[in-house]
Amino acid sequence: MSISATIAPHLPYLRRFARVLTGSQTAGDNYASAALEAILEDPGSVTDSLDARVSLYRVFLKIWAGVVAQQERDEALADLSDAAHAADRNLEAITPLPRAAFLLHSVEGFTIERIAETLETSVAEVQQLIDRAGREIAVQISTDVLIIEDEPIIAMDLEALVGELGHRVTHISRTHSEAVAAVAEHRPGLVLADIHLADGSSGLDAVNEILGSSEVPVVFITAYPERLLTGRRPEPTFLITKPFRTETVQAIISQALFFDRKAKRRSSAMSA
Repeated sequence: MSISATIAPHLPYLRRFARVLTGSQTAGDNYASAALEAILEDPGSVTDSLDARVSLYRVFLKIWAGVVAQQERDEALADLSDAAHAADRNLEAITPLPRAAFLLHSVEGFTIERIAETLETSVAEVQQLIDRAGREIAVQISTDVLIIEDEPIIAMDLEALVGELGHRVTHISRTHSEAVAAVAEHRPGLVLADIHLADGSSGLDAVNEILGSSEVPVVFITAYPERLLTGRRPEPTFLITKPFRTETVQAIISQALFFDRKAKRRSSAMSA
């Protein structure tokens, strides 16, 4: 089997991971493309001794860490003395490796052993990285959440998970029109949106309309993530796959809020 055929089934999930890790569809897809190009230039980087997905993610993470590590260390040293940014200081302090390990486990479902292979480190070190990232990501400023979901049980599960993370659910909408009306009544700090809604309307369309009048981080929920991860058109940055795990919801919500606050700080600094 060719290298392309070997890694092709894993590319949609690499894009998902890359987008969550970088907080950007564009940046995530660029890193994923760079990893693919590196493998095609050096087929030996995908070895028979490793699982194909492990090899793919290993190449990707080497490229990402090499570009991002110094940048994130510089940002972590920036003066964030405002008490309102206490939670953000903790998030900024998470170096690339712990955050990558945490997301490999909570979003991609890698075992500790597979993460150790991917990061080329020990099982004990991986556990320490995950524990560290989990503690620091858990320290967040709470926000108001709009849930757009037409299945009552899933909506209740999400509401409970969001509450456990310290956030407040202000409204649960079942349709496009309900979601738009809910935002007009109370602007949320985060939106969790299903793709297919009760009246046949689209969660994607609802979110696009919401984003036309306000900036808010969005996490999409779908049973078919591969349909939204083709790399051929504008697509969601943050995805939760049904059925979802508590760890995945926690990780993706934390990343979405992290990058939203990071972008707002940069915008404030530039306008100051």
